[in-house]
Amino acid sequence: MSHHTVQSGYRDLVLRLNKFPQGAPPSRLLYDILSLLFSEEEASLLSRLPVRPFSAAKAAGVWGKPEAEAQKILEGLASRGHLLDLEQDGVMLYLLPPPMAGFFEFSLMRVRRNIDQKRLSELFYQYLNVEEDFIKALFCGGETQIGRVFVNEEALPERHSSRVLDYERASEVIGSASAIAVGMCYCRHKMSHVGKGCDAPLDICMTLNGAAESLIRHGSARQVDAVEGLDLLQDARDRNLVQCGDNVQDRVNFICHCCSCCCEALLAVRRLAIPSALYSTNFLPVLSPGNCTGCGACVSLCPVAALSPESGTEGGKPRCDEKVCLGCGVCVRSCPREGLALEPRAQRVITPVNSAHRVVLMAIERGTLQHLIFDNQAHLSHRVMAAVLGAILKLSPVKQALAARQLKSRYLARLLANVEVATFSD
Repeated sequence: MSHHTVQSGYRDLVLRLNKFPQGAPPSRLLYDILSLLFSEEEASLLSRLPVRPFSAAKAAGVWGKPEAEAQKILEGLASRGHLLDLEQDGVMLYLLPPPMAGFFEFSLMRVRRNIDQKRLSELFYQYLNVEEDFIKALFCGGETQIGRVFVNEEALPERHSSRVLDYERASEVIGSASAIAVGMCYCRHKMSHVGKGCDAPLDICMTLNGAAESLIRHGSARQVDAVEGLDLLQDARDRNLVQCGDNVQDRVNFICHCCSCCCEALLAVRRLAIPSALYSTNFLPVLSPGNCTGCGACVSLCPVAALSPESGTEGGKPRCDEKVCLGCGVCVRSCPREGLALEPRAQRVITPVNSAHRVVLMAIERGTLQHLIFDNQAHLSHRVMAAVLGAILKLSPVKQALAARQLKSRYLARLLANVEVATFSD
């Protein structure tokens, strides 16, 4: 299907997707993907939904349908993993997630007969792994990223364990989650359909907390307890898989156990030389020259090729590219002679507090903040407006200025000016 003659429902849905910081550049492949996932009528309905979470009553008003009919449509879309349904204060709210991390992954997190998953995987592979526009837009649009890397706690020396905060420990995030769901790894499932799969396990990637509750409710993933979740984490670490998760401190929504051959983000770092596709940990591997024999084990296992043999050194001892290194610790655990040790980075990496904070940061950097605030379908209340502006006011002065320029709002400019006056007067 050519995107020049695409049906209007799909075209409108693409416009809607690109109101969110994690959008999807239009192309023939994208329209083919959407036509496999949605009917044109569904695409048209989805295109009119608010950016922020909404109720069935809100959707009914937007669509001009009875609430019961709107509810049925929403539940059908949620059952297929295209919407998330989240209960809040006894009310079910719905959210159209971005393509990634979102409904692209959900479409391959289980074996399904109502979608041609082989064809979908082939389209995903072409759109994400061959064409570069989507990956570049996803990872190069700004410095704030969707995901971050968790340090392998077993690779940390005891003297640095106190430097790692609870939200930086995958074990703590999993152990304290209100719900844990395990589904098929989207990346490896996709690659298996195009003949490029690996032997890393499929059923190991985790969704957590509210997002997990939605996927469990609709059978998109199976529920596990904290004990099994921690067992899966240990299995992943023993296989030298990298833990990549939601780039937030509070209520982390996912932790994936990533291999270098299938993971979109790890491939982006290597294939497109995007050093900041994932937020790194606060550590770097440092060589212990007296122990290193130059065996090359760490170089071969580094998931992003941040280590390379240094020319002119005895035995080709490794050199670390700090701009590329994830600080995951895979190399440290793989060394048979303790030739590497994790040491703190010179400057600490700052993680967004929660999803709202991260989304606002991404929206500012990618020029889409106005869509979060002035969402035509949402008819935002003063309470929601205050929440978004409150997040803006917590940003650095440089990013506040970017936000003000994007919105071109006298109100926001005055608000930021008042904050500046208050700050200097303290």
